Amino acid sequence: MQRTQFSLAVLAAVAAFTLAGCGEEKKPEPAVAPPPPPPMMVKLGHVGPLTGGIAHLGKDNENGARLAVDEANAKGLKLDGKNVKLELVAEDDQADPKVGTTVAQKLVDAKVAGVVGHLNSGVTIPASAIYNQAGIPMISGSATNPQLTEQGFKTVFRVVGRDDQQGPAIASYLTGEIKPKTVAVIDDATAYGEGLANEVEKTLKAAGVKVLPREKGTDKTADFKAILTKIKGKKPDAVFYGGMDATGGPLLKQGRELGIKAVFAFGDGACTDKMKELAGDAAEGLLCSQAGLPVQAANKKFLDAYKAKFKIDPILYAPFTYDAANLLIEAMKKANSPDPAKYLPVLAKISYGGASGKIEFDEKGDRKDAEMTIFTMKGGKIEPIAIIKGGKTTKFEDFLKAAEPAAPTAVDAGAARAGDAPKAAAEPAKAADAAKK
Repeated sequence: MQRTQFSLAVLAAVAAFTLAGCGEEKKPEPAVAPPPPPPMMVKLGHVGPLTGGIAHLGKDNENGARLAVDEANAKGLKLDGKNVKLELVAEDDQADPKVGTTVAQKLVDAKVAGVVGHLNSGVTIPASAIYNQAGIPMISGSATNPQLTEQGFKTVFRVVGRDDQQGPAIASYLTGEIKPKTVAVIDDATAYGEGLANEVEKTLKAAGVKVLPREKGTDKTADFKAILTKIKGKKPDAVFYGGMDATGGPLLKQGRELGIKAVFAFGDGACTDKMKELAGDAAEGLLCSQAGLPVQAANKKFLDAYKAKFKIDPILYAPFTYDAANLLIEAMKKANSPDPAKYLPVLAKISYGGASGKIEFDEKGDRKDAEMTIFTMKGGKIEPIAIIKGGKTTKFEDFLKAAEPAAPTAVDAGAARAGDAPKAAAEPAKAADAAKK
């Protein structure tokens, strides 16, 4: 009996303990926020020569595009309600049309949303057909041959002027300032070099200047002495070369070594400080043109950011490839989509204040109202001396003075000019018009 009473007491105690335990409120587990979804990856391509004689220009181009992508990622980009991270896919086309089309298809297969490039006209033109077939927008920051935008492709754009603007500009400067009676014209047999030389020759002849029969090298020629010896005997007052600095430098050096005293002039491909390295003292006094405003006239925001990131100054086309990448990004933002089919119509009609000024495209994809700049080599450095717009030549210092009173605008779009560059706000066209008055 006692054992039974003891057992009942134990059971009662256990039951009481259990009931007491059940009566306690359990603290809820803290809610764990779900991890944010990974950002949507959007690829942009860049293509240029990263090996070979003009690799320095190709890298300069890539740097411009990379800076634009890195800045956009740092600010944060959201499309269609989704966080976006941009990735720059860089390819080397070796300045070779065959390689160029191969890497163009590689970018298409990688499903890039847009492409900045190529550098050379002779590579850009065949590659553009591949991008067009895939419906992918392509913006070149340096290809100047008119054929690029005369193909009728709706996906093709450029942010520099054309050779049929640049050629007449340097030729007109020669006739106006140097006043040559006889000019020798040489080209490197590329789409760029030959096309530019054709435009120069056409303008010189129209001005009544005698042009000697055309001479040709290649984009690999290292010895021009046979051509130059032939030219020397005809005593030209000026020599124009259509080609890049890698061949233009040796040509100039060999010309001076042979005693040719003519003025040597070049297009944008040989309008670099590297001409001093390649030609030595013979580079002093050369003339050259660029299809756009000079690097010195790019806005200070871009120049400072480029120097801070890459520890060097931009060479030639970087402001234009920076603008090209930003144009693709801005069009995506306005269309709220990285889908080329959706943002392409926005890109075609865009008005954008970039590092190189105000950018709008005509129906062919060419930049409207592109300025041309004339440079000379002074003290081993390429320096701008004149801006040409609409057939009107303005001294560079006057262009800067005319630009100074304008107030900066659209800083976030890279439109302000400050410091040593023009202080006008991303509309060099207005500055040039003011300089005319």
